[in-house]
Amino acid sequence: MLRTKRIYEEPSVDDGIRILVDRLWPRGLSKEKAEIDRWEKDLAPTSELRKWFGHDPAKWDEFLRRYRAELEGKEEELARLRQEASEGTVTLLYAAKDEEHNNAVALKRYIGGG
Repeated sequence: MLRTKRIYEEPSVDDGIRILVDRLWPRGLSKEKAEIDRWEKDLAPTSELRKWFGHDPAKWDEFLRRYRAELEGKEEELARLRQEASEGTVTLLYAAKDEEHNNAVALKRYIGGG
């Protein structure tokens, strides 16, 4: 099972494997408090794409298209996530305030988790 969650929310045993999928470390959060299992910076959007998007919902569809193009060629990392999600719960963590328009939601959709 693949889920998304804001990294500032309290960790839960229901989170399963906690994977941060942002390129930048979340502001004001210690590594201990984050309780992540892994940080997949390479699966995050490039700095250029992130800055262009700026979490503007009006740019969401184009962001999805551009982000998907960036994910091509990262099949090894994506296959690992798919495998882990087929065996248990994987929670993709993000820092953005917008819970519907962020890279973790986009990555989950790309992987096939809804």
